[in-house]
Amino acid sequence: MADLLTAVGVRKEFGGLVAVNDVDFTIPERTIVSLIGPNGAGKTTFFNMLTGVYKPTAGQIVFDGHDVTGKPPHAITQRGIGRTFQNIRLFQSMTSLENVLVGMHSRLKGGVLRAVIKPPSLKREEIAAREKAHDLLEFCGLRGRDDEYARNLAYGDQRRLEVARALGTEPKLLLLDEPTAGMNPQETAEFTAFVSKLREEEGLTVLMIEHDMRVVMGISERVTVLDYGEKISEGTPQEVQRDERVIEAYLGTAAVS
Repeated sequence: MADLLTAVGVRKEFGGLVAVNDVDFTIPERTIVSLIGPNGAGKTTFFNMLTGVYKPTAGQIVFDGHDVTGKPPHAITQRGIGRTFQNIRLFQSMTSLENVLVGMHSRLKGGVLRAVIKPPSLKREEIAAREKAHDLLEFCGLRGRDDEYARNLAYGDQRRLEVARALGTEPKLLLLDEPTAGMNPQETAEFTAFVSKLREEEGLTVLMIEHDMRVVMGISERVTVLDYGEKISEGTPQEVQRDERVIEAYLGTAAVS
């Protein structure tokens, strides 16, 4: 199985603080990989380097055969990396459909000149975009919610809408930053099944930061553990769960008893 993303010696320093320390990391195509570790371990910083929010201090990131190290977020999105955020970042005063259309913007061909001239091809593109956005909402479990404002959706549905918006960018790799945070057990179970569906039906590769070990152990093929910015373990969920360094740094003995 080929690797969709490869990070070699990736490092991020903020002044004198080393947030991510020379991490090597790969994501095989069509897998679900989880990144875990204590708060402050460098997980979100690592995400931010993969998506262009932060420029690595050192190291290289190759995605789908292209060096994307230090590229701006919009360029990385166009290459095929989509993401959600730890704190939901929806446009709360826009409808569900409008939020997804914003995500699709990077794939649309319209420009200033076409918007002024309004050729028939632009109208067809707009109609096709709305139909696709509707389909994405339905796929994400938001049937009939097209015209609801994001702020009025239940918490779990807002998480689904954020994924629908990310899918609008047509990603090959989807990064989910603590997607089940704040969900009740039923919402968590439903979202976990939904992530599996993304891989099985859409062929997506998924990288998650997740604190719920039931989610991590339930759907991940591989787990990487960070602690103080360093990779301390990597392997199958079962291998990581038994690793003494992981137990000491993060899981605790209750997690494996």
